[in-house]
Amino acid sequence: MVIASQQSGSRGGGYRPLEFIMKLFRTIAVAAGLLLASTGAQAAQTNVAVAANFTDAAKEIAALFKQRTGHEAVLSFGASGQFYTQITQGAPFQVFLSADDSRPKKLVEDGLAVADSRFTYAIGKLVLWSKSPGIVTGEETLKAASFAKLSICNPAAAPYGLAAVETMKSLNLYETLKPKLVESATITQAYQFVETGNAEVGFVALSQLTSSEAGSRWVVPPALYNPIRQDAVLLKTGAGNDAAGAFIAFLRDPEARVIIEKYGYVLDGQS
Repeated sequence: MVIASQQSGSRGGGYRPLEFIMKLFRTIAVAAGLLLASTGAQAAQTNVAVAANFTDAAKEIAALFKQRTGHEAVLSFGASGQFYTQITQGAPFQVFLSADDSRPKKLVEDGLAVADSRFTYAIGKLVLWSKSPGIVTGEETLKAASFAKLSICNPAAAPYGLAAVETMKSLNLYETLKPKLVESATITQAYQFVETGNAEVGFVALSQLTSSEAGSRWVVPPALYNPIRQDAVLLKTGAGNDAAGAFIAFLRDPEARVIIEKYGYVLDGQS
């Protein structure tokens, strides 16, 4: 029957079931191969060094990034100064989200980062905060100095610590308050000192306080310290990594920018 059907088809262009089935199998195989290749491309991964103040925002952005692109951003959090040292020593990061603009610039000058990839992804705000209501009322709290301990992060490694020192110096209070300072490695630890009661007050990032109105706070006027311009940069180790390039581009995406603003940051170009 099959032979008769094929012979009939050769005379009149009729239906050839065996040939059709073989072509269908080949088409399915090709489609499956393309799908696997596409899936593999979407499964790229990048290691991202993130300034500690940006922890919560970065986690939310990374989750949305994976949802939108299929790529995964593996996040590490810490002080920008420590990350800079680690990167110069060969740490396996492809993207760096710093808490300042000087270290990404220096990495470009060092030949360790892609020059045209650097941009300001957020501008941070410094806050004087206490876990207890009524303690922080403004700069008067610093002038009265009725507290025993004032928490800050290391000004040499963490830009928010430097901004805290600049604030105290602008108010001519640094020498007076210096004996009360409790210094931590990161802004996360500076927050924890206040949150656990080991310091009555502390300088923290506004982004750390967006989920709660508890306690008392003073958003330090920007005129008292140099702008905390937080720059992102693609490292040379990530230049050929699809996920790394996609992640740093995603930081400019409107959806990512909404998240950044939600955590109390100012976007570049805004007042």
